[in-house]
Amino acid sequence: MLKTVLSQTVEQPPQPVHDASVPVDAVPDRRLVETIERAQAALGRLQKPDGHWVFELEADATIPSEYILLEHYLDRIDPALEARLGVYLRRIQGEHGGWPLYYKGKFDLSATVKAYFALKAIGDDPDAPHMARARAAVLAAGGAERANVFTRFQLALFGEIPWRGTPCMPVEVVLLPKWFFFNLWNMAYWSRTVVVPLLALSALRPRARNPRGISVRELFVNDPDRVRDWTRGPYRSAWGPVFSRLDKIIRPLESLIPARMRRHAIDSARAFIEPRLNGLDGLGAIYPAMANSVMMFDALGVPADDPRAATAWASIKALLIDSGGPDGEAYCQPCVSPIWDTALAGHAMAEAASAIDGAVSEATHARLGEAAAWLRPKQILDVVGDWAVRNPDLAPGGWAFQYNNPHYPDVDDTAVVGMLLHRHDPAANAESLARARDWIVGMQSSNGGWGAFDIDNDRDILNHIPFADHGALLDPPTADVTARCLSFLAQLGHAEDRPIIDRGIAYLRREQEDDGSWFGRWGTNYIYGTWSVLCALNAVGLDQDDPAIVRAVAWLTSIQREDGGWGEDCATFEGAEPGHYSESLPSQTAWAVLGLMAAGRHAHPSVTRGVAYLTATQDETGEWQEQPYNAVGFPRVFYLRYHGYRMFFPLLAVSRYRTLRHSNSARVGYGF
Repeated sequence: MLKTVLSQTVEQPPQPVHDASVPVDAVPDRRLVETIERAQAALGRLQKPDGHWVFELEADATIPSEYILLEHYLDRIDPALEARLGVYLRRIQGEHGGWPLYYKGKFDLSATVKAYFALKAIGDDPDAPHMARARAAVLAAGGAERANVFTRFQLALFGEIPWRGTPCMPVEVVLLPKWFFFNLWNMAYWSRTVVVPLLALSALRPRARNPRGISVRELFVNDPDRVRDWTRGPYRSAWGPVFSRLDKIIRPLESLIPARMRRHAIDSARAFIEPRLNGLDGLGAIYPAMANSVMMFDALGVPADDPRAATAWASIKALLIDSGGPDGEAYCQPCVSPIWDTALAGHAMAEAASAIDGAVSEATHARLGEAAAWLRPKQILDVVGDWAVRNPDLAPGGWAFQYNNPHYPDVDDTAVVGMLLHRHDPAANAESLARARDWIVGMQSSNGGWGAFDIDNDRDILNHIPFADHGALLDPPTADVTARCLSFLAQLGHAEDRPIIDRGIAYLRREQEDDGSWFGRWGTNYIYGTWSVLCALNAVGLDQDDPAIVRAVAWLTSIQREDGGWGEDCATFEGAEPGHYSESLPSQTAWAVLGLMAAGRHAHPSVTRGVAYLTATQDETGEWQEQPYNAVGFPRVFYLRYHGYRMFFPLLAVSRYRTLRHSNSARVGYGF
């Protein structure tokens, strides 16, 4: 029996050749095995000694630009590091002169304002060609005064605009009770952790040290001191102008707030933040919240060597990806993804071993045991996080996305980790699985779906206040996260969970788009969402001829590209046609193939052509390559590139295809 290569490097790996004499509907079994072995070996080499995987998580120019500006805000300038950050920023500048939010994306005003500001801060000549092109693009788009809310806060901190250029958000918001229309607990976790220190900064109104005196007034069409309307739209609904007028009414009243109440509110903000500082992983374990906490401590006069301030600063430094050297480049990640990466890599490794050996080999079992041993203690069992506000009697039991983030586990990670632990050794992981199951069941929202971090966090009207111009203040249930929870519960197979599963299925039926696809909130986009839901519908045992599945299959096959692959642009989050891109991408091809196989169509010509594409595009190292972004933080505002997706999803897809091709069943055996 063929054995898979796991721990050793393959000597002289076969070239990825697509033999024109072999029709695409007849991928030789030998090629499948070689593809799986090379990919499994490549992924295995990247496992850390303690058993986990972690890949780079890249965003756009915004985070590295903000990092540079933070160094200038604090006067902690590292010239060598900033030079490498500058190399990165110049490289990703778009042909349109500005900076996009994702690979080859359209011009984005706010990202460009920040990148220009950062490059000028590190010494780029404003008259240099790349700076002149960026400045012209900003001015043509209406100037820096039309940038988004978070950019205007950044400009206010540097004294580039008056504070009235930011929305009126008194720090007293932290004192509002839970029953009030607008309060912290009606925001998503990421909004909560970003907003609280920002409210304190807005109240304290500090000024950046800015030792080089950098200013970007040349990016404004109008004098910022004379701009009267900072929130003139475009609005997403009729509520926008209503809230904009309300902002103007409330603003003068802020000066009437007693100083004693203001001090109490700032102390309350601090009291919220300090228990959640999260050590070297930082507040919320996401860059914007971490950076705001550093500036807040500084504004409050907390010394830089105070353990709270020093650790918060160190947590930000830990997000840097730095190649070093005088000719290298660097960027800052928005966060890290080790739990997610380890779970996904583990699923791919297990599937690969099963595809070749018919069962998980001893070597792979050992690798998965190391991953499971690393994951188990990461389960959050003793911290009652913010999620408990809406279900205080629910015991904790989830996993977070990052190394540590105990106040903010998410059900998506929990479900994927749970499915891996169950697949690896259900008996050994029984206690972890039981706690995870109870927590996920308790996190179901009233409409039958699941949000990522909270229950019923769906008061959509709040997305129309001036502060929420990014439209992502909330964490409502979504199809992709709901699908993962259903897959996990179905894989565990508890009969008493059937009513919960049925409510989730009903939610997914309501969420299906007219064309048969599902929206992918956390991945790009409709291909991701449709794959996720088809996996869940397979896991829960829905008939593979169910109309919802038939429509989804028809949509997936209709968007397959001529080369056999699939691709989708991040622009689909902005209204572009779902399921389309200028090229095929390995990760998205894998999602489409996995979705079709979950629908019982492993013998469908589209699946065979998709697998042929994947076997043909694997490189000599056993990896696949792709540059386009494959995920989203906030649609229209913040996109992500998971560097690991190009590796584990194609391996999972090709491996599952070989398993099903040699099986008597069309039913996928696992929920993922």
